[in-house]
Amino acid sequence: MSLILNRGTAPLLVSMPHIGTDIPAELRENYVPRALDVEDTDWHLVRLYNCLPALGASVLRPRCSRYVIDLNRPPDDAPMYPGASNTELCPTHFFNGDLLYREGHEPPPHERQRRRSLYWQPYHDTLRTELERIKAEHGFVLLWDAHSIRSRIPWLFEGVLPDLNIGTASGASAHESIARAVAAAAAAYGDVSQVINGRFKGGYITRQYGDPASDVHAVQLEMCQNLYMSEKPPFRYKDDRAARVQPVLRDMMSAALAACRKLYGR
Repeated sequence: MSLILNRGTAPLLVSMPHIGTDIPAELRENYVPRALDVEDTDWHLVRLYNCLPALGASVLRPRCSRYVIDLNRPPDDAPMYPGASNTELCPTHFFNGDLLYREGHEPPPHERQRRRSLYWQPYHDTLRTELERIKAEHGFVLLWDAHSIRSRIPWLFEGVLPDLNIGTASGASAHESIARAVAAAAAAYGDVSQVINGRFKGGYITRQYGDPASDVHAVQLEMCQNLYMSEKPPFRYKDDRAARVQPVLRDMMSAALAACRKLYGR
């Protein structure tokens, strides 16, 4: 299987589309050697999000690396952020702009289509089915799209990111009361910075599946990796840092769920 789904009991589905680290053996020789270290992974999120069992969340995550295919990009490969540097459906660059593939070994159209069918489609079929299951059971569903990224990546954005980047597709993917609740929960911790719908407003998953009118609310959280790990190889998890941010994540997600339940009188 190219993905892992753990079903929970709450009206909460957590998607972690960029935590995979596998590059299939038949593809590895096409990449530059450095790519095999998959440095642009959303590292350690399963460990960091230790609140999910207590929240009753369902969790969906892939095995394959975003270097194989980016599960948070649209199938037609349209840019998510026009005018800015973007990674593609089948990325060809590291986050610093360097080339991922050996010269002449970039995936041709037929290979991109193969990867889309083999990896992208099953993830999105499962995501859609799980959202429908949860909504049928509870009457609504909160989709939390979990990400992390280095705090400084000049190729993608200027300067230093806020610690917590909350995205609701500029308000289109979740009711405004949910975004406010998430932001207020984060603001209770004065040692972390936050922004709503800043540089990261939500990728394809947030924009495609968030539909408040249909009782599906989607929030993306892009958080800086220096909150819980080393941003340099070998990208070690740091327990002391993680312990400080884990309550923030728990309270943000709890606040989002509470706001959802209030909307629906549950």
